[in-house]
Amino acid sequence: MIMKLNNKYFLAMIIYNITTKVHASIDALWLQWQREVHIPEMMATGFFSSYKLLHLLEQDDSEGHTYAVQYTAASAEDYRQHEVLQAALLRKKALEKWGNATISFHTVLEVIQ
Repeated sequence: MIMKLNNKYFLAMIIYNITTKVHASIDALWLQWQREVHIPEMMATGFFSSYKLLHLLEQDDSEGHTYAVQYTAASAEDYRQHEVLQAALLRKKALEKWGNATISFHTVLEVIQ
């Protein structure tokens, strides 16, 4: 999507953010799975150009750590295509693998500058 801001045109990128609380008992395994399986599967969809794996600080870690993975899409349409074509299957795989040992929420952000 091309946006205009202060009389300048630019391509608006989308960040798809997945924040996950991971139970302490599976923390290392979950991180390994993210790095070796899930993130490569997300990137292989072709809808995202890059990602960042982050650890949230200043959180209550008594039951486990909280992480965010931020995937960058070149456009809102790329993100929508991911949601239509890939998201349900990838979420199902994660749920089958980790059950209730993780809890996630998803947000979509538009880069405006």
